[in-house]
Amino acid sequence: MCIIGILLAAGQSRRFGSDKLCQPLPNGIPIGIMAARQLQLATDKILAVVSPQSTQLSTWLLQEHITVIECPQAIQGMGASIACGVTASSSAQAWVIALADMPFIQMTTLQQLVTLLRQEKMIVAPQYRGKRGHPVGFNYRWYPELSQLQGEPGARSLLQRYAEQITLFPCDDAGIHQDIDSKLDLIPI
Repeated sequence: MCIIGILLAAGQSRRFGSDKLCQPLPNGIPIGIMAARQLQLATDKILAVVSPQSTQLSTWLLQEHITVIECPQAIQGMGASIACGVTASSSAQAWVIALADMPFIQMTTLQQLVTLLRQEKMIVAPQYRGKRGHPVGFNYRWYPELSQLQGEPGARSLLQRYAEQITLFPCDDAGIHQDIDSKLDLIPI
């Protein structure tokens, strides 16, 4: 079973004030690269969906041997980025949709998510302290819906409509809720 990691890295970084995915973490690794490396280790293949303006991040991702997909429609919202990534990897049997501004997700969480997808669960997500987090895994059955997503909510409407098909697994990983929106968020909680 081929599981593709799709790294959503086409955001505008409005709240951060600059391209946050190029901002180094305390360990010196840029946010977007740290998230990409984790996802790359857990999945069979990874592709990063970027905006055409993300030249520095694209260069670094290519140096990491990650397929980069430019998505001009990304300005329309996360849904367009998901559709772009899923369409570009239509031969996958499942996808792990991850956000590039969430570099603190533990490897064990990603591995558990991938294990459940290999068991052919329909939708898989981690849960920390009773709250669902990221990333989210989707079985190929969801290709038609994922490939048609648009707008800012991303796959949220799909997750709400098919909540009974989500396999949640508990984890001790605060990183599934910690995205980086400001420089104060650069240190894991």
